[in-house]
Amino acid sequence: MTEDIDRDVFVRIQTDLLVVGDSIMTDRHHASNGNYEDNDPQNQIGGIIPAFSLSGWLRHGMEKVVQERDGTACHPGEPNANFRKDGVYNRDLDAGYHEKGACLDDDDDDGCVILDLFGGFENRPGKVMRRPIQFSPVRSSVDYTRGQAEGHYRRINRNVVSRNEEDNREPLRNAELDAVGNLDGCWHLSFRETKPEFVALLAEAIDFLDKHQTDFMHQLGGARNFGGGIVDCNLVNPLYEEHELRRVFDRGKGKTQKMEEKDETWEEKYLPTFQEALAERVIDV
Repeated sequence: MTEDIDRDVFVRIQTDLLVVGDSIMTDRHHASNGNYEDNDPQNQIGGIIPAFSLSGWLRHGMEKVVQERDGTACHPGEPNANFRKDGVYNRDLDAGYHEKGACLDDDDDDGCVILDLFGGFENRPGKVMRRPIQFSPVRSSVDYTRGQAEGHYRRINRNVVSRNEEDNREPLRNAELDAVGNLDGCWHLSFRETKPEFVALLAEAIDFLDKHQTDFMHQLGGARNFGGGIVDCNLVNPLYEEHELRRVFDRGKGKTQKMEEKDETWEEKYLPTFQEALAERVIDV
């Protein structure tokens, strides 16, 4: 059945405010009408959201799905790494992880599904490629079939002020954050190899992250205490064709009858079969 699934899949992401720890790259020289200032409310600055924070967010969701199926997830860190806190690695092992690479029986083994997807050793690349999201404030410039999004770049200024009454709330320092507001688009993921358990794990992880979007540990990026990173997300039906993917983001159109039929086929035929493969893969480790 995986032959019917393209190696390219798309996750719809919608959020009011996104602040990522690896910052945002901007295309200020492409800004239109001379609105180059990041604090101009009419700025037309587009840019790129790097995939690092997105990847960690997705992996965290996938790890929770595996753990909820009574499996353990491959730890992302080396056991001999210099962690900031003493004992953190062992505490992680007690909380549903196994040592990185402990799931490998031999050089030809794929290991657990997390290691298979994300890789981690020398010439062992992960089977899923996570691309950055290119965003633009101009909706007509967004190509959703390339994993792009509509979004508005902003630089947020935060003043840390003195609490002493005689200082009259004089600012002690100013902190600037790069942010994207009103983000609506999709994240383009590519499987180097399409396995049924990969697709099932992605679908379940995105569903988990959507249901737990207000949980601090499952929000995306930084500035979580300030409302950043609360994300509505869903896996776009992998059975959709390119023109149907575009229709998902067309606010003036709804689903066609053929799209609804594909939704039913996905839910009743494909997904349960893929979930069975995921269950077997988790049990085997």
